[in-house]
Amino acid sequence: MFSKILIANRGEIAVRVIRACREMGIQTVAVFSQADKEALHTQLADEAICIGPSRASDSYLNIQHILSAAIVTGSQAIHPGFGFLSENSTFASMCEECGITFIGPKAETIEQMGNKVHARKIMQQANVPVIPGSDGVLDSVTDALKIAKEIGYPVMLKAAAGGGGKGIRKVTNADSLPQQFISAQEEAKAAFGNKDMYLEKIIYPAKHIEVQIVGDQFGEIIQLGERDCSLQRNHQKVMEEAPAPSLSGEQRSLLAAAAIRAAKAVAYENAGTIEFLLDEQGKFYFMEMNTRIQVEHPITEMVTGIDLVKLQIKISNGEKLIYRQEDVCVKGHAIECRINAENPAADFAPSPGTIHNLLLPSGGLGLRVDSAVYSGYKIPPFYDSMIAKVIVLGENRLDALMKMQRALSELVTDGILTNQEFQQDLISHPQIISGAYDTGFLQETFLPNWEPDE
Repeated sequence: MFSKILIANRGEIAVRVIRACREMGIQTVAVFSQADKEALHTQLADEAICIGPSRASDSYLNIQHILSAAIVTGSQAIHPGFGFLSENSTFASMCEECGITFIGPKAETIEQMGNKVHARKIMQQANVPVIPGSDGVLDSVTDALKIAKEIGYPVMLKAAAGGGGKGIRKVTNADSLPQQFISAQEEAKAAFGNKDMYLEKIIYPAKHIEVQIVGDQFGEIIQLGERDCSLQRNHQKVMEEAPAPSLSGEQRSLLAAAAIRAAKAVAYENAGTIEFLLDEQGKFYFMEMNTRIQVEHPITEMVTGIDLVKLQIKISNGEKLIYRQEDVCVKGHAIECRINAENPAADFAPSPGTIHNLLLPSGGLGLRVDSAVYSGYKIPPFYDSMIAKVIVLGENRLDALMKMQRALSELVTDGILTNQEFQQDLISHPQIISGAYDTGFLQETFLPNWEPDE
């Protein structure tokens, strides 16, 4: 087993990995920017090294600085967490060249699945249904107009190298497509250094369902159930639950089988997710593969009792999966609400600042809070606004919803604004309680009618 791991990330995921390592008897190295000198992950790790100025491009995205920190500290492996360099094939490849294990899939796999156009082709070959759209990269606006006319509006323009909601544009008619195409290209070029675009038919109404898969270095691949991630704002997830409440037994089995085929098609190693859209007729379509641990991985851990981060580390260390598919048993219902430092009443504007008094919900069976904030902590304005994830496990879905309401009511974050009230109102909505929501519900139904308390 590794004796020392460097965590190339910050915030709650860095803390999560550090804690898993400590439980495994592994020494940890935290890296931090100048803005994160007092961050919790730097305090919990056995060692901490500053890797640059506050801007992520100068620190958490600086490959040379991170690799130098790993070499200097004698780290044998690097856990990338999610975001930042977690799906950067160049980083994974450079780790290998430096004799450092990248805790994730092979660089070639990241490269294969990172390009959404290439990923579509691989899925088609593996008999995994894909969303109707362009067969490859769009050559021009004229090409986009032709394909959009063939499959019918509305369509979605997407960056081939995209992720995180960047380089995506919904197009409802031919007149608006040219400008939207140029706008999406420019955003994709700025975000990913790649302006290639492709086009897909919009499946709507639909649910966003993702299947958690895990594979080892010996060809064994299992799935750990699915999550419903349909509640999104601007393509960013807000609340997730597992298992997906709307699936029939047959749909669940078909999705799981498709996810396994998808993972085997690229000989997948480590933890990852296969993302699908499920339409009103019960048909599902492959969207993309995330070649990393997900923000919402705790709800899968809650319903399966399997520690995904420890599993990642063991797989990267060359160990065989200790679980077979028949060992995986989903029990109960789990929900995760993302708590962000933002002001929902002001179009969710970020709300950095100092937390003067913090009370995280605790106590009671089936409650977990993943966070990296503390009383007196100053939230920097340079990074993602998520400050905590509140996760509950109930005997059933209603029990989980009630437990989440209780947990959110106990949260105190004096000094900053958060989306706490917004989350409480959201999970109290009749359509959420009934499970009758889709990817458009939050922005098209809930937000236009939501009024925050004065």
